[in-house]
Amino acid sequence: MSDATAIADRSEVPAGGSHRFTAEDAFGNETEVILVPCEEDPGVRAWVNNCTHEDQRFDTGRGAAIRDGEIICPRHGSMFDACSGECDNGEASGTALPGVEIAVEDDTVLLTDEHYDYLHDGGVNDGDDGPGSTSHVSF
Repeated sequence: MSDATAIADRSEVPAGGSHRFTAEDAFGNETEVILVPCEEDPGVRAWVNNCTHEDQRFDTGRGAAIRDGEIICPRHGSMFDACSGECDNGEASGTALPGVEIAVEDDTVLLTDEHYDYLHDGGVNDGDDGPGSTSHVSF
């Protein structure tokens, strides 16, 4: 996979939310990743944008819900520590979010994880207009 790639300026990671981007693994699978604020250096962490309990994204385009340093699953309310990714309550208790390696240099967040290549800001399907109609019926 690639060397470090600039993702965002640290100021683009809101104090009470997240910055979402899409990355690709070595097999061509696209994965949504969120950058969230963390009180520990370097001040931001990156996690796969999915609850460990069920297939539920934290950030669907409006930012992840974060309160008191914890990412909140919108489906069942499990709370994950924004710095460690660990969950100690709710349906996801005893699990931890899959992390994605990043670094911060001169306030620029860099993707350094050798397992991922940066594709674009936003979600997997952002910008995908899809078919002009959802109906496949022809007359």
